[in-house]
Amino acid sequence: MIAAIVKHKQEMLENGFTIIENVFSTNQVAALINIIESADILNPTFRKTHELFAIRQFLKEIPPTLPIIFTVELDAIIQNIFGDNFFVVKSIYFDKTSQSNWFVSYHQDLTISVNKKMVVDGYGPWTVKQNQYAVQPPLNILQKNFTIRIHLDDTDENNGALRVLPASHLKGICRTETIDWSKEREVSCAVPKGGVMFMRPLLLHASSRTTNNKRRRVIHIECSNQKLPEPLQWSELQADFPSA
Repeated sequence: MIAAIVKHKQEMLENGFTIIENVFSTNQVAALINIIESADILNPTFRKTHELFAIRQFLKEIPPTLPIIFTVELDAIIQNIFGDNFFVVKSIYFDKTSQSNWFVSYHQDLTISVNKKMVVDGYGPWTVKQNQYAVQPPLNILQKNFTIRIHLDDTDENNGALRVLPASHLKGICRTETIDWSKEREVSCAVPKGGVMFMRPLLLHASSRTTNNKRRRVIHIECSNQKLPEPLQWSELQADFPSA
């Protein structure tokens, strides 16, 4: 176990991502799916179209998932790889199917969700999605944050597994048009059901359309251990996270 944690911690440092299998049991995954499918899809934070199904502010909208997601086991993994005092700041659920199927080109996750739009040095530009403010923060915040991607389906290159450029998180903010493909090594991140992919927001990543008609359901949770300058606050601060 110790050797495995050291390996995952090193992969996060060097590559900007790591994959851990069997974090959640079959029963836990089934319970999460059942709760999600029982939710009211007419809620305004749910986006359901022919091309997309997503739930923003996922943990706020579907709180019964909290005790299933934030287990002692997940908390131990996070503490061993990243350290103490991390808390949830954003959560989204994605469901990629043959009917709700989209392509995402290479990008970095450069914004954070906050409670209001204010003029603060180092923060900008601003956007608004479904009445939620998003802003690009200073680089040091993005460098310290990390993302948890909980997979509710077996995922590979045929049903939308992330493709990443290892170590790209070490290059700061990148313009995708400047990527030198002769020097980069693309990796497809297959994750089995119940597995978790941890990644840094500055890691360049992309996702292809599903080609095998199999679903790819993912709970995407962003975490931080940093306080924002007043009056800004994390809009989805989740006090129930075990490490908070």
